[in-house]
Amino acid sequence: MADSLIVIPARLKATRLPDKPMAVIAGEPMIVHVWRRAVEAECGPVLVATDSDAVRDAVARAGGEALMTRPDHASGSDRIYEAVTQFDPDRSADTIVNLQGDLPTLDPSLVRACIAALKEGEADIGTIAATITREEERTDPNVVKVIGSPLGRGGILKALYFTRATAPYGDGPLYHHIGIYAYRRAALERFIKLPPSPLEVRERLEQLRALEAGMHIHVGLVDTVPLGVDTPADLARAREILETRS
Repeated sequence: MADSLIVIPARLKATRLPDKPMAVIAGEPMIVHVWRRAVEAECGPVLVATDSDAVRDAVARAGGEALMTRPDHASGSDRIYEAVTQFDPDRSADTIVNLQGDLPTLDPSLVRACIAALKEGEADIGTIAATITREEERTDPNVVKVIGSPLGRGGILKALYFTRATAPYGDGPLYHHIGIYAYRRAALERFIKLPPSPLEVRERLEQLRALEAGMHIHVGLVDTVPLGVDTPADLARAREILETRS
C-alpha cells in the first residue's frame, strides 16, 4: 500500500441538506465526484467511509471502494478512524487524509498540498488555507480563519489558532481555512481519543482540540478555495460548474 490513504466520510443525515452525498450533479451522485477528484490527486488509495447502503453502492458502481461504518459517530474523524482500522489493519499507510465528501469541484492539487504541509517539519496534522480576497469574507463567521506563524520555507504556516472571528487584528492578509486534513496515523489515533476541548466547543471547530492538546498543525497556502456544498444554493452552483465542464 502507498504511504498515504485518502478517506472520504459520508453520511446521509446532514441537517441543512439531507441526503447530500447522493445529490445528483452532472448525472452522478456528489460523493462519486469527490471520489473521482481524490483519485485524480494520485496520492494513494481512496476509500469512502459511510453508514449508508446507497452511498456504498453508488461508489461501487463507479468503480470505487466504500466501507460501512457505525451510524453513531460524532464526527468525520471518528468515522475515518474506524474505516482505516478495517481497511489497513497492518498499518501500511502512515498518512491518513480526511477529505470532506461535499467538495465536488475540488482541485486535486489541494490534496497534494495538504500532504506536503504535513511532511514539512514536525507536524502532526497538515491542512491548507487561501488568502481572503473578498471583503465580506473577512467578517463572515462561516469563513474560518487560521492564524499562523510563517515557518520560513515553502509557504507553510505553523497554526496558532482557528477562529470564526475576524483575526488577526490590523493590516495584513487573513487566511481562509479549507477543511482538508492530513494526519500522521499516530496523531489521528491520539486525536480521536481526546475529549472535546473548551475552545473547540466555543468556536465549533474540531481542529482546536488538537491545538489545545499541544499537537502541531502546519498549513499550506494555496490559491483556490473549493466550493463546499452545504445549502441548496451551493448545490445549484456546483451543478452549474460541473455541468458546464462536462
